[in-house]
Amino acid sequence: MIRKCPRVKIIWIMIAILLFQVIIIPRSFATEDADRVTIMFTHDMHSNLLPFMTEKDGMVVETGGYARLMSIIDSERESNPEALLLDAGDYSMGTPFQTIFTNHSPELRIMGSMGYDVLTLGNHEFDYRAEGLALSLNAAVDSGDKLPKMVQSNLTFPIDEEGNITSSLQALKEAIDTYGVNDYLVLERNGIRIGMFGLMGEESASMAPMSEVVFEDATTHAKRLVKILSEQEQVDLIICLSHSGTKANKSESEDEILAKNVPEIDVIISGHSHTKLEEPIIIGNTIIASSEEYGRNLGVMELSRNGRPDWKLDRYELVNVSEAIPEDETISQLVEEYKTAVEEEYFSKFDLSFDELVAYTPFSFPSANEMEDCHNESTLGNLISDAYIYAVRQAEGEDYIPVDVAIVPVGTVRDSFFQGDIRVADAFRVSSLGIGADKMPGYPLISIYLTGKELKAVSEVDASVRPLMKQAQLFISGMQYTFNPNRLIFNKVIDSSLVKTQNLTDEITEDYLEQIQDDKLYRVVAGLYSAQMLSVVGEKSFGLLKIEPKTRDGLPVTDYENEIIYETKGDTKSEVKEWYALVSYLKSFDKVDGVPEISEYYKEVQGRKNVENIRSITAFVSNPNHIALMFYGIILLLLAIIVLVVRLILRRRKRRKLRRR
Repeated sequence: MIRKCPRVKIIWIMIAILLFQVIIIPRSFATEDADRVTIMFTHDMHSNLLPFMTEKDGMVVETGGYARLMSIIDSERESNPEALLLDAGDYSMGTPFQTIFTNHSPELRIMGSMGYDVLTLGNHEFDYRAEGLALSLNAAVDSGDKLPKMVQSNLTFPIDEEGNITSSLQALKEAIDTYGVNDYLVLERNGIRIGMFGLMGEESASMAPMSEVVFEDATTHAKRLVKILSEQEQVDLIICLSHSGTKANKSESEDEILAKNVPEIDVIISGHSHTKLEEPIIIGNTIIASSEEYGRNLGVMELSRNGRPDWKLDRYELVNVSEAIPEDETISQLVEEYKTAVEEEYFSKFDLSFDELVAYTPFSFPSANEMEDCHNESTLGNLISDAYIYAVRQAEGEDYIPVDVAIVPVGTVRDSFFQGDIRVADAFRVSSLGIGADKMPGYPLISIYLTGKELKAVSEVDASVRPLMKQAQLFISGMQYTFNPNRLIFNKVIDSSLVKTQNLTDEITEDYLEQIQDDKLYRVVAGLYSAQMLSVVGEKSFGLLKIEPKTRDGLPVTDYENEIIYETKGDTKSEVKEWYALVSYLKSFDKVDGVPEISEYYKEVQGRKNVENIRSITAFVSNPNHIALMFYGIILLLLAIIVLVVRLILRRRKRRKLRRR
């Protein structure tokens, strides 16, 4: 026994050494030799070159900004110089920097300076139409600056019957070729071949109605691209920069649908929906990532594989771009140069400056996201719609024709005001979209006329279409209405009235309410884009809600730009922009310590939009409109047919029995 013991120990030691050599050592070498890829990503940056204010845990804090974002990017690159930096579209439109989009292209140039490798187009890159995007791409190339590469895979140029395209589309096509926008790209990092392509989703494409281009089915093109990348290019990793987005409703979550339909995609950087995914969505072997909007966070993921075809997610993090992050001096200086250009080339035309103090708000308004998620009246919506009426009064002066109603869709509200000072740039951020007939940034206000019946349909759009499409939610000045979300669709509004107050901030009382007359024409003010979209409401209401904007003479509007509202100063005639209307109204409030202060009236909702969430038969069938009566008529007709059929069947059976007897 004593002699055998050393031999047993030696045997066990030899077995341990063998196991170490066979299992442990190969694992350690495999870890060192494993394929690794680091991806940094953003999306929906919306020209937010500068930091901005937001609310966090009840506190107003500063966040974002490209100079701070650059510091985080540099920190990540210190540990991994080969890391990719990608963006999934909507890199422009949302702040005053967009006003020099066509002639300076600040977004592309500064992203090039930051070392972005690849990005794709979003729907907002088409806000200034095909011509505007063409000018921006050309300006970026002409600058001689380093620029990000660009991929877009499902954009097509429609042709007429003779095989020609419009001059603006031709300009865009040439600019895309000059910039070098590719169907797909293959980059190599750490010896790994990475294939990338970009897509525009169905919903985002529908939000670029003036783009002139056509975006074909995303899934079809994704399948085409993964086949090319896998078989011809033989890449190791496939990344899709998708401007499609995700939603809580899985049947509408386009990037999740894409991942299911095209499982060969390894990573989807998901833009458009402004989603913040604290943890990625994993569908099969596809990783879907989103880092929230405006550059609030830098998304970072690390992938690895060890001799297997599938990639493993080792790290996923959203690094917050907080005010504690130091600013990169080079990027900060570039931002200041572009800021000076904005001030000299745009705001000076309105006798305003970028940081000019406009007003002070002693309270915060709801954020744009809160407004979109909550189907109720909004204090900010009230402020903006009232600003439209005020601005028209000021612009028309003695020739003012009373405005009955002003309409603001939630989709055009891009930001909010938080307690504290409000400057010109802040007001611009709130209503920053579009371009006018003058080719200057900012949608102008236009004047149209609707019948009373159509005004009632407008409130029904808010009540019934909004659950189908969040962007259809409306905020209205000059009307009071009540709806029950439990009622029959397109018959949710219980009652609606005009509000004829002396002052915009008067409390609504019975004395101010006026019955809407179905056949009377009422003057309505809205942004150019918003008014145009009213006419296509029928598509979402299956043709049941008909709204046809008219001129003052009651004729259908054929060219909305003819209805633009202008302000005349001396010999100068200029469009009344949405954002400028807001600035004008903010400046009109009574001053406190020399600064206009927003009235307490806007701290609370005013009963303009009322929701009665009642579930009862009486609430369901009371006050039926023509749509409900038609629906009930169809139901009664179907019931009558069923009763008739049943009676006929019973009669036949009775006759058969009699015959048998």
